[in-house]
Amino acid sequence: MPDTSSKPLLMGILNVTPDSFSDGGLHHGQDAAIARALQMVEQGADIIDIGGESTRPGAARVTAEEQLQRVLPVIKALQQQLPEHISISIDTTSTRVAGAALEQGASIVNDIAAGRDDPGMFRLVAGAGVPYIIMHMQGTPSTMQDNPQYDDVVAEIRAFLLARAEAAMESGVRPENLVLDPGIGFGKSKRDNLDLILNLDSFTATGYKVLLGASRKRFMGSICAITSYSELVGATCATTAIGVFAGVQVLRVHDITANRQALDVAWALVERRGN
Repeated sequence: MPDTSSKPLLMGILNVTPDSFSDGGLHHGQDAAIARALQMVEQGADIIDIGGESTRPGAARVTAEEQLQRVLPVIKALQQQLPEHISISIDTTSTRVAGAALEQGASIVNDIAAGRDDPGMFRLVAGAGVPYIIMHMQGTPSTMQDNPQYDDVVAEIRAFLLARAEAAMESGVRPENLVLDPGIGFGKSKRDNLDLILNLDSFTATGYKVLLGASRKRFMGSICAITSYSELVGATCATTAIGVFAGVQVLRVHDITANRQALDVAWALVERRGN
């Protein structure tokens, strides 16, 4: 059964990049990024996920040095301004970036490569004793949407995540610190994404925490006949509610206010069902 023992957390996306798929450039400067983070907390975010490298389809890689220049000043400033109960997550595949971010006050590592880009990542996370998000992606951001193929998308991604979780634990990462992310939109067709969302309970049933990151994803635009990502707020809220019912414990979103409402109402229903 999915874990519905604790209320899910809302993770706000803060892309300190000029080219992210939905909000690239909006929060690229330090002042704008800090202001946006504080606004998301006021709107109800529990976690601020800060990334200095775009992972949109077709994106080129960004060096660790450039990522550090983008994210460290923001993390340092936020560490001094955020309430104690708000966590900072660093969104990177680089051990160097993750380690520096943790030193500045981040307390979660969000790794879309699941430790495959940098062999030192598992050891870093194990030594730090922090939550570690491992995501599935077919290919790389530059190639992932080039006709992705699966025989059984749910079974294959579940097996991949369980294998990466096992490898992380062999390096000393504690199981309670692992969070599985099926990687909606990362090397998946519209049908694949729909199948994954329909079967989120297959992932929550593993006993690990699960993150859902469907916010403003392109496949929903094709369903809703919308080409502007910023208009997919209602579509994202639908996935948030579905995720809550499936036992997902972290919802990663751009639009905090609307998704806070979706999460709170869905959670009230989950609690009512349990009474």
